Amino acid sequence: MGEMTSTMDNTTIEHLGKFQLFYFILTAVLSSHDINAQPIPALVFHDDFREGSTKWETTDDASWTLTQQKGRSAWGLNKRKSDYQPKFRSPHNIALIRDLELTETLIDVEVKSTRDTGNHRDCCIFFQYQDPEHFYYVHLGAKPDPHSGQIMIVNGAARRALTTNKKPVPWDDQWHQVRLERDPSSGRIAVFFDDLRTPLMQVHDKTFLSGRVGIGSFDDMNDFTNVNIYGKRASTKR
Repeated sequence: MGEMTSTMDNTTIEHLGKFQLFYFILTAVLSSHDINAQPIPALVFHDDFREGSTKWETTDDASWTLTQQKGRSAWGLNKRKSDYQPKFRSPHNIALIRDLELTETLIDVEVKSTRDTGNHRDCCIFFQYQDPEHFYYVHLGAKPDPHSGQIMIVNGAARRALTTNKKPVPWDDQWHQVRLERDPSSGRIAVFFDDLRTPLMQVHDKTFLSGRVGIGSFDDMNDFTNVNIYGKRASTKR
């Protein structure tokens, strides 16, 4: 990483835009630790919510609010109980990016939990979402158990854990960095929390190979900002 950045002179850095520079650095970091040595996917989406939330589709618009927090824009959940009730037991608050379906997927997002609800204090990251009854999601619950702190699948039935994670998620009232990596060719799903070199949990599964991506919570409250999505767009045909 140090060698790569040192080859860039000050003029080059000054002419890189904010997100181009971020992408350069992220590429270098991921290249240094990716055990599968896969090419870094392209940046396909960014949102810092400075222009609102029109890029998103939610299960319950009334549950989401835009806020300004010390110079940064954020979009978050303002209540735990949503009017959306899924057919099978699964998260109640889901926001999906409009018009974006991916195969390879890397999601980077800053998240802040805004209410301490105990052991299942959580946020969720959704990926390869097919429809309300078929999708993957990561449940970042504070204390892991079969229904918390796991990589989950909803496949025509109540959500089911694909992992047996034992590591807690250290939520507090600060911002945290969450990353999800999905490689459908190998089936690998890896989730990171602050430490972007060592996965909090990972698993291999090939049930769904493409789909939509999003953010939300099972039934808790979070704020989100600086959402960056990297990946390969899926064919629109199924």
